[in-house]
Amino acid sequence: MHPRDQTIFALSSGRPPSAIAVVRVSGSQAGLALTTLAGRLPAPRQASRRLLRDGAGQAIDDAVVLWFPGPGSATGEDIAEFHVHGGRAVLAAVLVAISDIPNSRAAEPGEFTRRAFENGKLDLTEAEGLDDLVHADTDRQRRQALRQLQGLLGDRARDWRERIIEASALIEAGIDFSDEGDVPAELRAPAVKAIQALHAEITKVLAAQGHSERLRDGIVVAIAGEPNVGKSTLMNQLARRDVAIVSPHAGTTRDVIEVQLDLDGYPVTVIDTAGIRETEDPVEQEGVRRARARAEDADLVLWLVEGGRAIDPEAMRSLRKSEDDRSNGAVWVVHNKIDIGGAGGAEPAGEFAISASRGDGIPELVDALVKFAANFFGRTEGALVTRVRQRDLLREASDSLRRSLDLVEQGEELAAEELRAAAYALGRLLGRVDVEDVLGAIFQKFCIGK
Repeated sequence: MHPRDQTIFALSSGRPPSAIAVVRVSGSQAGLALTTLAGRLPAPRQASRRLLRDGAGQAIDDAVVLWFPGPGSATGEDIAEFHVHGGRAVLAAVLVAISDIPNSRAAEPGEFTRRAFENGKLDLTEAEGLDDLVHADTDRQRRQALRQLQGLLGDRARDWRERIIEASALIEAGIDFSDEGDVPAELRAPAVKAIQALHAEITKVLAAQGHSERLRDGIVVAIAGEPNVGKSTLMNQLARRDVAIVSPHAGTTRDVIEVQLDLDGYPVTVIDTAGIRETEDPVEQEGVRRARARAEDADLVLWLVEGGRAIDPEAMRSLRKSEDDRSNGAVWVVHNKIDIGGAGGAEPAGEFAISASRGDGIPELVDALVKFAANFFGRTEGALVTRVRQRDLLREASDSLRRSLDLVEQGEELAAEELRAAAYALGRLLGRVDVEDVLGAIFQKFCIGK
């Protein structure tokens, strides 16, 4: 039997032990699993209390069971759910009893969601939204993922694809009636108008998104500077706990330390790097090399200097890959240790005065980081694009529409081919054509039981 025709089962709740655990079964044998363990099928979609027994008749647990006959279920197949007490021994007995059902096997990561996708219960953008929702760490990530799960992008993409197909039908009809004089011109005009409108809509979406797809991973802020200027102390202030070793000795931090922050719902990874300086210590040299590499790739660098000391412009420039590389992030100068003298008061734009040890200036710095994140991500509340894959396919569709407009006067055949390419790109976006190569990569990232 093909693996897709087998009945799958898995723990679909948190790790044991827990108060309640949910075991889900999906496939043609789900009903048999339910009757074998619970005695008989309950009414569809109604919770029923049953004493579960294994194949030998031994009692397993006093549980609640549910029955969702397909195709009106989450996966489109028959689904059984066992809500049992979440002890390891209970779960082990339930899973062993289900595994004894013929043609049943443990589910792979994301297999329940993949079956829902394959049975038309959700498209690929909605599946990606579900994955993002499961892994959301901040409230903004949660809201964006939920909108995607509810079809924010998928609904628009289906509408665009249908309109492209309609315009393509007009263009191809003109090809069929090319010997009818003015018929092709009459068909071409409404098709061109429709293509122009579609191209404008998709182009507007791509232009308005900012870095919304980066909300899934967050921005990276690197704390850099010479040794012993308070980088680790600032890291601890931002994290509100001791994540980095604070020492008066230069070169204490030898490696890159990372901490995940939630700043007003924006995910931010702050990295504390080794002090950047010339050194003969091979271990410290490696730390400096890693610090430079991480700072080069960061979206924002906080360059720390002691308040009364001059800024070394050469050291700051060394963090950037090149002056012309627009992918380089911003660099803010942070004057630290103002409590022991040096800089203080009003600072120029992009510069801050703080005392990492006392906390002076930290709220203002955090507020600036929140504003930076808001500007970086753009308006995420209505963002359609949440993954690079989605942006790339929308850009392919937009480029094909533009080329079809450029070619329509040269020949309907060329324009029609570009319209087919645009429709194909949107089909790939939805996961309805030629996406087998990306399905495994997407669904394998789901947790088992989802």
